[in-house]
Amino acid sequence: MLTAFRALSRAYAAVAHVLGGLRTLRRDFPGMQPVQRQQAVQHWSRCMLRHLGVELHVMGSVPKGGPLLLVANHISWLDILVINAVCPARFVSKADVKHWPVLGALITAAGTLYIERESRRDAMRVVHHMADSLRQGDVVAVFPEGTTGTGQVLLPFHANLLQAAISTDSPVKPVALAYLDPATGRPSAAPVYVGDTTLVASIWRTLSASGVQARVTFGLKERSEGRDRRMWAAHLRADIQTLLDGGVPSEDTRPASLEQLDITVGH
Repeated sequence: MLTAFRALSRAYAAVAHVLGGLRTLRRDFPGMQPVQRQQAVQHWSRCMLRHLGVELHVMGSVPKGGPLLLVANHISWLDILVINAVCPARFVSKADVKHWPVLGALITAAGTLYIERESRRDAMRVVHHMADSLRQGDVVAVFPEGTTGTGQVLLPFHANLLQAAISTDSPVKPVALAYLDPATGRPSAAPVYVGDTTLVASIWRTLSASGVQARVTFGLKERSEGRDRRMWAAHLRADIQTLLDGGVPSEDTRPASLEQLDITVGH
């Protein structure tokens, strides 16, 4: 009974927040400058995590801006929210996300670039758009696994999208995402969106959980000079696995402070 009440209370708050986001999208977004839009996306994402009962914990050196390509592992529909709450970015996402009810409009408004995963020609189109964004000084984020995983073992990384960083000589920063049970510190299955799990089922599990901690660990920034994209993809995959295993995230291994992040962690 308590679990259902908790889930319904969070769901009510989250739906109200989504409707508020759509209102902002129609009323305010068209007149906003790019920096204002990033701030609005970041604020909205932080508030949504609180409504969903997701606590945010950040390790490593948080990037201050672009041009930069973020490379992250992919576990859940929450991943975009979590990264945007810390470092707003333009994401590359599979095309069907655009058609998600309500959320698709919000994700699109945040500047998401959509890709048809099965089409090599479409991948090249997206690489060109990514390169244009990087030249404009944007932060762009990709999930090179190409699909969601359990978070325990990384899938092979696809290298195609790294070409945008190589072509523009933009740095790349690995990001490790993990979802934990705050009480035990062990991985939480609640937000996992993989296999036959439906989006609705994953959202309901997250709403029902007694608590979920989203841990974001930023690794060292890597330059693109002389890189072979396939070897670089394998190297970044190894970097992210090291971060997931608790390896040193960056020059500063301490959790980022609230002052550094300008963020409220928890509820």
